[in-house]
Amino acid sequence: MPAPFTFAELTPTAFLDRSEHAFAERTAIVDPGASSATGESPVERRFTYRQFAERSRRLAGVVGALGANPGDRVAVLATNSHVMLEAHHGVPYAGAVLVPLNTRLSADELIHIVEHSGARVMLATTELAELATVVAERTGATLLVEGAEYEDRLASAAPSVVPVADERGLLAINYTSGTTGRPKGVMYHHRGAYLQALAMAFHVRLAPESRYLWTLPMFHCDGWCFPWAVTAAGGTHVCLRAIDAEEIWRLLRTEGVTHFCAAPTVLTMIAGAPTADGPALDHRVTVATGGAPPSPTLLSRMSDLGMDVTHLYGLTETYGPAVVNDWHPEWDELSGEERARLQARQGVGNVVAARLRVVDETTGHDVPADGESMGELVLRGNDVMLGYYRDPAATAEVDAVGWFRTGDLGVVHPDGYVEIRDRSKDVIISGGENIASVEVERVLDSHPAVIESAVVGAPDERWGEIPVAYVSVREEVEPDALVEHVRTHLARYKAPKRVVFGELPKTSTGKIQKNVLRDQERSAG
Repeated sequence: MPAPFTFAELTPTAFLDRSEHAFAERTAIVDPGASSATGESPVERRFTYRQFAERSRRLAGVVGALGANPGDRVAVLATNSHVMLEAHHGVPYAGAVLVPLNTRLSADELIHIVEHSGARVMLATTELAELATVVAERTGATLLVEGAEYEDRLASAAPSVVPVADERGLLAINYTSGTTGRPKGVMYHHRGAYLQALAMAFHVRLAPESRYLWTLPMFHCDGWCFPWAVTAAGGTHVCLRAIDAEEIWRLLRTEGVTHFCAAPTVLTMIAGAPTADGPALDHRVTVATGGAPPSPTLLSRMSDLGMDVTHLYGLTETYGPAVVNDWHPEWDELSGEERARLQARQGVGNVVAARLRVVDETTGHDVPADGESMGELVLRGNDVMLGYYRDPAATAEVDAVGWFRTGDLGVVHPDGYVEIRDRSKDVIISGGENIASVEVERVLDSHPAVIESAVVGAPDERWGEIPVAYVSVREEVEPDALVEHVRTHLARYKAPKRVVFGELPKTSTGKIQKNVLRDQERSAG
């Protein structure tokens, strides 16, 4: 029987406990603040690790006082801010379950998620107060918005910490559209988030002197677990409440930013901004990107600007990046074309992941490591979800005898590195966001003029992909009318960027051949 001092339940809030002790007076958070409704300039706030920890524990007390008991869900609709960072620690401190909400969703979509999760309490930042109020009123959740009341409640609340009894207990529910259209709640546990945070800190080499810029939304896979990773390293969180290339460059130069994560679309914005050609950075910046392979041209441009880009791969179901293109120093000596080819690969499992596999869809056996034989990428390990919340059927669908089916197709190169060649056929990844084509089609088909529709992804230099709708109609209708129809029901980024009218290609059994439409778009693109 092991001695009691040999084991402690893992939880990512332990990193804040440690950093409060080790780095008490170091700056933990820099938040530029939100613009007020009266047009006043934002008020910047800075917090030390001592203040960060104290505020987070007081937020745990506030959450409990608002009615969230241990195990209850707390939804958070927030920009990248001190509020979101405090929620990532305060909600788990309270023993509650964090439900980060995608700030780009419509009210109806958010209401469904809050209702499905059963969240009893909502937190929100100033910029999203109006939308949060609508969601809270419709769901009955108790809402607390950043501002005077938030600060007053923190000041008067008693600090609270509920010990973690089971490291595989529920920590957070992150909703993803997946491939079915209806959002699915991906369940994270404390152990997985703890280990994934360590993996991220390791792979991008975070340290106390690191200054991490929040270009990646914290609602997305809990910010790839970087709210806990940066905290574990004792680094500084530099918040960015809205994506703005000019502001990013200002912070890169004035705040000494050393790290950030972003989709290739954001990198393109940064590289193409007028201020990119301003004063050169006096240090190299480590950048992690995922969602789509960055182009060789973009990688070259980022390097010239002083930024070293690492390609990652993952899903909401894997706490973000489960696969990393670990760069070999010897590859630096290769030609530019060869380096670009190697950088486009997804790579190998991260340092806490199990060794990934690519399996033949028919036999279930591993494909040969020849760089040509295609199979489905399957994963397992501590950094894979517990399952889908209140959806055992969906969980069973992705279970391949103990391995998580990603739905992505790829090959294994002779050196063991994986390269994705295709992905879940009907999912469009635009600007790093998943768009389920079925979801958009259902809305299009509800328009009285539409007979049927098919939505596919078309190549786009800025967004990676954009949704294009192919529609057959029973009466004449303007394309803009169909686009607006979708926007009234779904987030704006899900609306088709182009509408093509005509008969849809079908198989002999009447199934729409989306592969034909995708090939047509790729050829045209």
